[in-house]
Amino acid sequence: MTTFFSTQLDFILFFYGLAFILLGATCVAIGRVGARVESWSVLALFGFVHGGSEWLDLAALVIGDKPEFALVRTVLMSASFVLLLEFARLEAIRFGVKLPGRWLYVPLLALVALGGALDGVNAAGIFARYLLGFTGATATALVFARFARGFSGTTKRLAIGAAVGFGLYALSAGLIVPASSFWPASVLNYDWFARMAGMPIQLVRGALACWIAYSIWAIWGQQLISDVASARYTKFLQRQFIWTLAAMAAILVAGWILTEVLGGIYRQTVEQDARGDIDLLAGRLAGETATVDAMVKALAGSLRISALPSAEHGLDDERAKSILDLDVEASGAGLGLILNRAGAVVMSSPPYDPTAAMDYRSAPYFQSALVGKAGHYFAFDAATGERAYYASYPIGNDKGAVAGVAVLKKSLATLEAELQQYDHAYFLVNPDGVVMLTNRPHLRLQNLWPLAVDKRAELSQRFGALSDRPMLSQEIVDGTWTNFGGERDYVLRRLANHSQWSLVILTPTREIYASRILGIRHHVVSGDHGADLSVWPGALGP
Repeated sequence: MTTFFSTQLDFILFFYGLAFILLGATCVAIGRVGARVESWSVLALFGFVHGGSEWLDLAALVIGDKPEFALVRTVLMSASFVLLLEFARLEAIRFGVKLPGRWLYVPLLALVALGGALDGVNAAGIFARYLLGFTGATATALVFARFARGFSGTTKRLAIGAAVGFGLYALSAGLIVPASSFWPASVLNYDWFARMAGMPIQLVRGALACWIAYSIWAIWGQQLISDVASARYTKFLQRQFIWTLAAMAAILVAGWILTEVLGGIYRQTVEQDARGDIDLLAGRLAGETATVDAMVKALAGSLRISALPSAEHGLDDERAKSILDLDVEASGAGLGLILNRAGAVVMSSPPYDPTAAMDYRSAPYFQSALVGKAGHYFAFDAATGERAYYASYPIGNDKGAVAGVAVLKKSLATLEAELQQYDHAYFLVNPDGVVMLTNRPHLRLQNLWPLAVDKRAELSQRFGALSDRPMLSQEIVDGTWTNFGGERDYVLRRLANHSQWSLVILTPTREIYASRILGIRHHVVSGDHGADLSVWPGALGP
């Protein structure tokens, strides 16, 4: 369920913002002819500003976010909560409650700014929700509870409904906040709610926004029915309510269907593009290794080379040495080796350094060649951080038996440098999912998917501490849609060049949201959203 809703966040933010903008339009109509124009105009402005800030969140989802844009959205959100608190203050004063003037917002906003100065824009937004959002929505809930005391019947129930709606909104918008390092944001946050409820908090807020907007709209409808006291006009208004709600529901459902269709088309395009991208990436990797594979085979087949494994260690054969040097140079390798069946180095290019002796007997590429098969192996040197590709091939003797092994080693540093300009994130991972090669350097030697505790401990001895919070929730077998870094991405995996290492590519889906927005825009432009708000009466309450 959480996965489904994460794909619908654009539409959730759309109808969330739309509900508050409709609330603003309703309050404008109420305040237009009422005795308390100021307070209802303030509530209307809250609806417009807060709805607009949610649509800016939608824009950030589509076009991407930047610190400056996040700051603008935080300022607008804070301003909207100030307006909500101001509405409650004005109405409370009308009820006879003695409250300070507007200067009280100065220390509250100063605390919000202080939070931002100490811990960034995210902290400023959290402080705004705690200090302004929770307080403003709670105070407004009390105002509507006070309104309910002056009503009866359906109108009273609607006023209580509005009060409950604002009360729940105080909890969902004022206490459930983005995650941060300080309490309670470290516990009560978006991730916690999504895990507990199986849905994003924005969906709950949007539903409450619709509830609040409808409740306030219906209250004044009931007031109008009571004031007019005409059976015929009452039926007309009731029909208007029903048809307006039905039209809104139809618009939202049709908009969602259209966005799903457009999103589905784009998802197919993303998957096709990802397959094309990983084909290109696999081809680039194969091009880097194919020369080494071909040259090591040719090297092993040379008559001069085939005589080396049976000779004494250190045989000085200038012709064989020349062949080995040329093959290393032609293949772009950094090391060429001729090994006998015991794994000892018979000849090397560059010259063999006895102080850097290595036990090749257990190397997978040596074992493969020893049984007569070509070896293909990607390796990571924990001591130097070098990532390299080893190609091996058996060297036969005149009886057709394997006498030794030819090995070429090529560094992958050049390949990694060339692919830094690649737009989408790519990874070359070992069989355990540890990132060995990537165009996102900060993710190197991180594990893509979860590891068993004992396996993580074992790998940590080789690669350093590995995270117990991997980048993906599960191992990727082929291709799947998943959350990566808080965003919905298409992840595709393919085994690399006859080995157990894998290529993994991430395709961001922000463009899907842009495509889906076409459906939303179509219904905003062409749909009939409006109720007739020109008939709202003037004042509320006794």
